This record gives sequence, structure tokens and C-alpha cells, in this order.
Amino acid sequence: MASVYFMLKHEGFSGSIKNFTRDFVVTEIDISGNQVSKSTTCEDVASSFVEKTSHSSKKLDASILEKTECTSDPPSPESLHLGVILGPIINDKLEQFASSLKSGCSPDQELSLGCFTNKHQRANVHKAVKLHFPFLMTITNQSEIKVKESQDYKELRQLVSEEEADAFFRFTDDKLSGSSYTFLPDDNKEHRTAVHRYLSRRFGKLVETKSFTEKGETSICVRLRERGKPKKRTAEDCRQEEIYTAFTLCKENLETLEAISYMASELGVLPSDFTYAGIKDKRAITYQSMVVKKVSPERLKKKAAEFERRGIHLFAVRSVSEPLKLGRLRGNHFDIVVRDLKPHIYDGPDPLAYTEVLVKAAMEAVKTSGFVNYYGPQRFGITQRVQSDQIGLALLKEDMVNAVHLFFTPDKGDEPQNQAKRHFLETGNAKEALMLMPESKARERLMLRAMNRYGTGPDGCTQAWLSLPHSTRIFYLHSYCSRVWNEAAAHRLSTLGHSVKQGDLVQEVTGTMDDSADASSNQIHVVTEEEERERAYTLAQVHLPMPGNTVKYPENAMGTWYRERLAKDGLESCRFRVSSLKLNVPGCYRPLLAFPRNLNYQLQRERGEGADNCTEVSDGAGSDKATEDQFKLNLTLNFDLLPSCYATVYLREVMKFMVN
Repeated sequence: MASVYFMLKHEGFSGSIKNFTRDFVVTEIDISGNQVSKSTTCEDVASSFVEKTSHSSKKLDASILEKTECTSDPPSPESLHLGVILGPIINDKLEQFASSLKSGCSPDQELSLGCFTNKHQRANVHKAVKLHFPFLMTITNQSEIKVKESQDYKELRQLVSEEEADAFFRFTDDKLSGSSYTFLPDDNKEHRTAVHRYLSRRFGKLVETKSFTEKGETSICVRLRERGKPKKRTAEDCRQEEIYTAFTLCKENLETLEAISYMASELGVLPSDFTYAGIKDKRAITYQSMVVKKVSPERLKKKAAEFERRGIHLFAVRSVSEPLKLGRLRGNHFDIVVRDLKPHIYDGPDPLAYTEVLVKAAMEAVKTSGFVNYYGPQRFGITQRVQSDQIGLALLKEDMVNAVHLFFTPDKGDEPQNQAKRHFLETGNAKEALMLMPESKARERLMLRAMNRYGTGPDGCTQAWLSLPHSTRIFYLHSYCSRVWNEAAAHRLSTLGHSVKQGDLVQEVTGTMDDSADASSNQIHVVTEEEERERAYTLAQVHLPMPGNTVKYPENAMGTWYRERLAKDGLESCRFRVSSLKLNVPGCYRPLLAFPRNLNYQLQRERGEGADNCTEVSDGAGSDKATEDQFKLNLTLNFDLLPSCYATVYLREVMKFMVN
């Protein structure tokens, strides 16, 4: 943030935030005013977050195997270990054979895996090979099993990405009657026709295909035929059979969109099939409501163990009748620990006691007066060289190529994703960059696949952005608008002060958790000269607009500031619509101030590094300074904030200390 205006003049203090993920826990408050459930309704998920993360991988594998053996559904990858079925020598030969086929330098057309006299054992070999190597086909000659390259796979691979081809062949091998697989969005009608024709020719007796459009994106859905069902399904049939599964998502050190991308990939659905009320912090343990479409509760539960390996935990899995809507929440509850508190400047005899006084004064002051309702640094990308608002500005200017280059600007370090980004910017080769990009980087891979298919020119870059879910695309535009709002808030307070001025925009504040962070235009009132003179409104009622195409701007000096600020970025005539990306930013109104609710806090003196050795020290005049130096002061606090308000911004006001 370029400049930060502090509301209050208290001294503040320093401290360490987010030493451990457990020091920053965020729990969503649902539309009914309750914290989302942290308890589970299925046996597949452990009851304690700490217990789950402490399980060894060996125990986890054993639990997965046990669950797989007692179900009639297709085995998971962990249940079919080729090294166990084939033995280490044959397994190594198979991996070498598969690797050489992929690289195009295999001297052999097929490989024998040996003889298997037991029918059940042969079935396991077939399943395991297809599960781990979808591009191979298995052939049985009496009791001998051979593998060779699948021509069907090879043909599909010329039409879609490797990840899609792998997922589709695993889907057909599972043979779950009535199940479906959806390819990534594809706006090229001719290409979709080619895919339809291939599927009809190669799998026509097994599957039926249908193109559908959702949120402006067209995809191909493939469904396994059900016995006794008619060959063609009507749109009404599809609507009636829609399945929605709700759950509480608990994630650790993951972005919400990153977690969704991973789950979508594992479940074979689109990221847009997941709906949520709001995005949560990455550097924290967070609990939030989520709904996924086209996935049953039973199927989602069976994926729980795999998700846990990525720091994703599911609670309260259940069927519901509809998806979630963005913004359908009443706020968030925070449980935070700030460690090793110290005064900013102090060389007196009792720093702990002095710090306690500072903390109590700061907490009470902000509780009463509130804090500037800035968007937090995490909205823009704390550690990234190019922050999300810069990308949003390029998109608003419809400079798709520059926006792609900004998106692929590598951060510091030689991590694989940075190497892949660097390679793309240096060579422009999307295919090679895609091969270097880690599987976990779903957004980057989607864009690279699109540019590999459509090119890296303006049209190809537009297709790259369209390959991302709508919620991801609009996020970058909102980031830019958030940056402008932050600067507007600092300018408003530093130039017009803390009193309400003529031309300000205000809204009545009820003081309940029913308040929204945004206000609709018909609730906004322009302060008159008489109302300023009579002090009819307070600063807590002042709202500033987020730029967009439906908002009005303040009718005072702030209105001029907005116009000049947008013109500075070349947006003086911006309509806040990007038609080519199907994006529209209407704008909204955001309260200038925010207030913590249901605030509780406690100071603790801790001996050394461990919390278990916590010991209170007397504040009396006889305390020994050498003894005092052995202790650290921690602050534990919990509170609620309305939607879109940031706990890190609240702490920054309390501490007068930059918090990320």
C-alpha cells in the first residue's frame, strides 16, 4: 500500500504475527449468524485438525487401502501399487517403457508384464496400469499380459491437453454407470465438433456427449450410458439430475482458488462447479462453507484422504438443493495470537509492564473508534513482484498480451513455477513452459494450454484468460478497484479530516451483523450543506465508492480526486466492462470505517520459547529486570468482522505496525 493513514494517535507496539498457521484461524460466519461447522458428519475425516496433520503417511496409506477394500467403487491410485503387483524389476521396466513412449524414442512397440494365472490378479494388473498410465492399453494372451501405446489415447491427445486425456480415459475405465466427465471450456465451435466426432466414433456405444454453456463458457460434457435409458438425454433430464454437495472447507497455507483448482482436478469437474461465499487468507487455517456441483457426498468423502495431503480437510459433508452465492455470509470470526510484544521505543526499567499498558490502551481505543477499512495487502499479492491490481489494470485497458506477461512474471527464486514462467517470457513457447509448470499451478497450466492451442498473440492471450473461471478473471479487476479505494480512503481522511463534509456519500448504520460491507445505490445519500452544519451524520456512516459503471462519486473534492486518479492510469473513459472476457464491474460502496465485534483479548507472559511454560510475573516494584528479560509477552484475541473486512488491517491500526 502506497500510503497508510492511521485513525488514532496511540503509540502502538510491535509483535510477531503468523509465526505458526495455528496463530491465525479464520472461521466464516454464515448467513444465519453461526460459525460454519468444524465437526464432521462422515467417518472419512478425522475429528481434529491437529490430529489429522500429524498422521504419518504410512498410516494414511493403510487407512486408504482399508477403505478401498470395503467398497465396490473403482480402486484409488493408492490401492493399486504396481510395485507390489508386478514386483520392482518389472515395474521399473514398465516405467522406463512408458517414459520412452512419451518422449517418442521407444525402440519397442510393446512390453510383456509376465504371466498371471489368477483371474483376480489379472484384473488388478489391467486396472492398475490404466490408472497410472492412461495412454497405455493392456492385452491378455491366455495368462500373459502385454502393454502398448493406446491409439485411441494418441488421437484424443491431438485434440485436448494431456491432463484432459488422462482424466477422460480414467473416467471411461471406471465405467461408473451414469457418471460424467466435463472437458475444459472451449469457445472454438469447429474444435468442439472435432472432439464430438472423435468421441462418437471411438466411444459411441459407451458414452453420449453434449455441449452446454454456463456463465458464458461452453464445454463438452461426456456421460456414460445407463442401461435401459434412452440414447439421448433432454436438457430437463440433466437439470433434474443435478447434484449439489455442501461441506466446510478447512485449508492451511493455501489460497481458496488454489484449493478449488486442486479439488476440481481430482474430482474431474470444473473449478466453476465450486461455489463459495468469500475468499479466505492463505497464511492461516481457515474454515468456510462451500458447495460443489455434480459430485455426490459419498464420492466427495472418498476423496477426503487424498485432499488431506495437500492441507485440505472436509467437514460436515451433506447434500443440499442449490449452490452458494458470493457474499452470502455475515462475516468472519478470528482467533489470533500475536507473539513477543514490545514497545516501538522504550528503554525504561520494566518493558513488559509498559507494553501491557500500551496494548490495553490501543485495544480499547480501536474498539471504540474503529479503523480505516482498507483492503489488506493479501488482496494484492504480498510477495509477488507483479501484484494483482497491475494485472487488473492491463485487463481493464484490454491489453491482453501485457496482462499475460504480467501474470507470468516470475518471482524471486528458482522454484519450478518461476523457471517455467521465465522460460515462457524468454521464448514465448507455451508448450515447453507447460511441460515445466508444476501440476499444482492450475491457473498457469490452464492459460499455457490455451496459448498452446490458440497462439500467444492478442487472440490467443484472450483465450488464455477465458480459460480461467469467471471468479478468477474478475478477481484481478476487483484488485485494481480495491487499490484505488485504499488510496481514496487515505486521501479522504488526510485532506478532509474526521468530520462529515458536504458532498460525502453516507448510509444509515444499524450496528448489527446484518450490515453489508457494500450498499446498493438507492441507500446512498449525498450530504447537504445543512446536514454538514448540523452534524447529522458521523464518520462511521461515510462510504466511498469502488470504481465501476453504476456508482456515483462524492460531490466534493473527492469526486475530482477519483476522476484524476483514473485518468492517471489511462481510464478516464473506461466503462468498466471487458466484453471480450465477459467481465462487468458495476462497482459498489464500502464503509470508510470498520469496527471489531465481540472482541475479547488476553495478555500472557511466556517463559522462553514454549507456551507450556507460561508463568505470570508480578508487576510490583521489586521485580528483577534479569528475570523480566526471560519472559515474552503474547496477545491472544478473538473477534468478528463484517464481510470483506481484514483482520490484518485491524491489527495494523492497533499496533501501528505493518502487518501482512
